[in-house]
Amino acid sequence: MTTSGEMGFWDHAEVLRGVLLRVAAVVFVLMIAFFAAMPYIFDNIILAPCHGDFVLYRFLDQISSTGILGESSGNVTDFNVSLINIQLASQFFIHMTSSFWLALIFSFPIIIYLLWGFIAPGLYDNEKRGVKGAFLAGNIMFFLGVCVGYFLVFPLTLRFLADYQLSAMVPNQISLDSYMDNFMVLILVMGIIFELPLLAWLLGKTGFLTRELFIRYRRHAVVALLILSAVITPTGDPFTLMVVFLPIYVLWEVSAFTVPSRKTEDGDIVTALNH
Repeated sequence: MTTSGEMGFWDHAEVLRGVLLRVAAVVFVLMIAFFAAMPYIFDNIILAPCHGDFVLYRFLDQISSTGILGESSGNVTDFNVSLINIQLASQFFIHMTSSFWLALIFSFPIIIYLLWGFIAPGLYDNEKRGVKGAFLAGNIMFFLGVCVGYFLVFPLTLRFLADYQLSAMVPNQISLDSYMDNFMVLILVMGIIFELPLLAWLLGKTGFLTRELFIRYRRHAVVALLILSAVITPTGDPFTLMVVFLPIYVLWEVSAFTVPSRKTEDGDIVTALNH
């Protein structure tokens, strides 16, 4: 039996149920809005990397014209990808699923805010300050990663794979399903990768990671990140490789900065013992 100032299990369950219903309502409303606007979003945003006037391609064209990359292989703004639909219901289901995923992504800060309202009463003041900062940083880094995926990683990957041919006798015909699968996966993966500093910070708080560990394995990390960048954008162009590698490496260094040093922790312990 609980006192008047306490809540039992079923009371918490009822509050959580209300939070989840509000989350579902927010996602549903945004999904309807995105569903209505999807033809415009599809033509001007999702399919924008299919055309040579995409912002990244224009930038690469300007760089290529300076001769920095060596002899130009042609005007990159001539790039164009035509998609085909080979399944009867694909366009309808992609309309629905794209609306849902966009609603889920853009409602993420609201979802976190609603869940925070449920969790916050059970935390101490110092814990609230730390969690608030972590949630804010997590949201910012996630959307920053999504932008990097959309404006950088996916267009470079599309440009390479759309023009790649094992044999001239096999022309590329890219299906809408294949395009959307790669579009969603690469962009969401980049959003998740950009959560690395937050994950490192949390692991540093538990003592699992230290800055010395990052320093010790820096050279190994450089090689691993170069391989990852090459996998994401498998081109022979060193400029393209570095364009992808540098943001990921900076992210790794930021993660190292967020992790406390073992020496600092030991110094704090010694100071506490002396007092």
